[in-house]
Amino acid sequence: MADGPRVKQPETVSALAFEVAQKLAKAVEAVLTGKPDVVERAVVTLLARGHLLIEDVPGVGKTTLARALARALGTDFRRVQCTSDLMPSELLGVNVYNSAERRFEFRPGPVFTHVLVADEINRATPKTQSALLEVMSERQVSIDGVTHVLEEPFAVIATQNPDDMAGTYPLPESQLDRFLLRTAVGYPAPEVEKRILATRGGAEPVDTIESAVTLAQLVEAQREVDAVTVDASVIDYAYAIVQTTRAHDGIAQGVSTRGALAFLKAARARAIVRGRSYVIPDDVSELAVPVLAHRIRLAGVDLGAGAWTGDARRDDASRVIHEILQRTDVPL
Repeated sequence: MADGPRVKQPETVSALAFEVAQKLAKAVEAVLTGKPDVVERAVVTLLARGHLLIEDVPGVGKTTLARALARALGTDFRRVQCTSDLMPSELLGVNVYNSAERRFEFRPGPVFTHVLVADEINRATPKTQSALLEVMSERQVSIDGVTHVLEEPFAVIATQNPDDMAGTYPLPESQLDRFLLRTAVGYPAPEVEKRILATRGGAEPVDTIESAVTLAQLVEAQREVDAVTVDASVIDYAYAIVQTTRAHDGIAQGVSTRGALAFLKAARARAIVRGRSYVIPDDVSELAVPVLAHRIRLAGVDLGAGAWTGDARRDDASRVIHEILQRTDVPL
């Protein structure tokens, strides 16, 4: 489908938002070579104020992607290695009694950052995973009746190995629904991997990334996403896809209203990344799998066995969304 206008382009196109998207993508692509789709999805997630779940085998660049995004934003990121003994307080923070001043002081946890990398999130217990629900949804932490608001921008980039099920706790549906996109990095193309082997020595290329945009510029670009125009026919197209997930024989639980809102938010962000101030059907169809596949529960899937672990179940969900796309009429 041609990437041309379907509706009249507004005069107030956000040059800042487009520039932010391009600079972030260029900075990350310098170290995540040959993965333009993955980089685009990561930038879309940031622009849409969302969180990113990266499912893949170890060593393909999941943490590199997170570090590159943080360095391109000119900010430090906090990395948490999720394990079965990780406590919620180790993520969120804790109140500690100051005997000298005879009062409790709040000591913030690693979530008080701009980019939080939760490595191998499915190795944390359900109790610890649930500690992230409020943070990811409302950008705040409630400890002992006191609410602590996080600074903007804030994004969680979580990783997990979908094939290693030993000692893991599959993410519940409520947790999965908090992630705007789910993606994989994958192995590089042969020619790209050979070039990496030939040119990279002991230094980490990600350490050479310089700040491409400021945090204030990213926040301003995020505000511009809501101003992107969505024609009624494109909304109908996105809604038809969502509605079909709720009536499909192979799906036990379809996409929620929150998921539908995230779908359009991501489409708006992709439009900006592509240099448009309006959404086209391609924005919707290209994001259907990464935004919706992890939000459906297939019929006959035993949640206790790990509904979202293993290539087979992940691929089945993606295949169903692809099937729905093929059956849904695209607006002209």
